[in-house]
Amino acid sequence: KKYNKFITTYFINILVNTYFKMVKATWNGQVIAESDKVERVDGNAYFPQEALKKEYFKDSATTTVCGWKGTANYYTIEVDGKSNPDAAWVYRTPKDAAKNIANHVAFWKGVKVE
Repeated sequence: KKYNKFITTYFINILVNTYFKMVKATWNGQVIAESDKVERVDGNAYFPQEALKKEYFKDSATTTVCGWKGTANYYTIEVDGKSNPDAAWVYRTPKDAAKNIANHVAFWKGVKVE
């Protein structure tokens, strides 16, 4: 019975970690986003808006354009008096090919996603 319990627990852990894994974004020692419903595109984890701890995000005037995703808007992240300009981006109205990441936020510039 111990063996069966071990095998069952092992496979449940694999399923949970593969399909329902909680992904966190941290910067300056603070979790700034957390979700088990991220979308992965081009090596980036895109977090839904409800996963963000909004108190750390400030709108930026910066925009960039991706040929297949559309226009990205940026956020500056502020934690404990430190600022990380344009460290997060969002496609608010992406092109059709990227609709799955509409209003989802991705990170760079030292933000750790794991």
